[in-house]
Amino acid sequence: MKSHAAVPPKSLSSAVAAIRATDWRNYVIYIGFVAIFLLFAVTLGDSGFLSSTNLLNIVRQTATITVMAVAVTFVIASAEIDLSVGSVAGLASVVSAMTVASHGLVPGILAGLAVGLVVGAINGGLVTLLRIPSFLVTLGMLGIAVGVSQWITKSAPQPILNDTFNQVFGSGNIGPVPVLMVWSAAFVLVGAVVLAKTPFGRKVLATGGNRTAAEYTGINTARIKFYVLVGSGLAASVAGMLYAGRLQSGRFQWGAGDELSVIAAVILGGTSLFGGRGSVIGTLVGALMIGLINNGLILAGLDVSQQQIIRGVIIILAVALARRK
Repeated sequence: MKSHAAVPPKSLSSAVAAIRATDWRNYVIYIGFVAIFLLFAVTLGDSGFLSSTNLLNIVRQTATITVMAVAVTFVIASAEIDLSVGSVAGLASVVSAMTVASHGLVPGILAGLAVGLVVGAINGGLVTLLRIPSFLVTLGMLGIAVGVSQWITKSAPQPILNDTFNQVFGSGNIGPVPVLMVWSAAFVLVGAVVLAKTPFGRKVLATGGNRTAAEYTGINTARIKFYVLVGSGLAASVAGMLYAGRLQSGRFQWGAGDELSVIAAVILGGTSLFGGRGSVIGTLVGALMIGLINNGLILAGLDVSQQQIIRGVIIILAVALARRK
């Protein structure tokens, strides 16, 4: 009797074909996050890496980056960039602190938001009306915001003694959940829905993918770019108030250098630096990955220079492995 080789089921063959067809570069951020987490868990388990306190600290420390990165995802997806977010956060923190001290809680919050609204509108106007590249506009605004915040405070910290402000913007908890985590989750949820499920999100991606084609379909691309830059400014001002609430003071140093971490989180998360493609969930993972790396390197006892070298190498490798479409 002739024996026949077992024929694999059709479903199994389809699964194997699907796995072979998968471009794993699309998932490099998720794979990298899990790999780095497991590495630190094994090597730093005795140093308290896996403790709930340390894991919550990672979330707290990355919340401000996440808030800004969600908004910058829209900016980069529209083929623009915002280098001013870190300095705007610092300016918003000192303006909020000074206004809370002199006029109370609500005016302090409104003043902080007004900083982001004004800066975002200036950035958006210069980019869309005068056609100045956003790289140059926001680079200039970075210096202006730092200078203004130093000037109005004479480089001195501005304490915040209002307990409500501090509790709402960073120091408080809702049950066992830190308020910073709630802010971060809210921005990610809204950003993900808007980008993936709304006409505005589709217009942002169309504007970044091919501006000329988008304009032929009736999209006002200048207005889209203006809106995303205003949104970026507002998100930066919220991040500044989160810094101020968590650290109970406004300082021009808050947010210094954050623009690099923000852009790295966005690009690591799968948003194309050339526009047309974006992922808010990927941005969240990118921000958490950067926070994870920072935390692990500190627990490992590396000095600041070594941390910068390793962090830079990891980011370069991750971006190099990511898919460019």
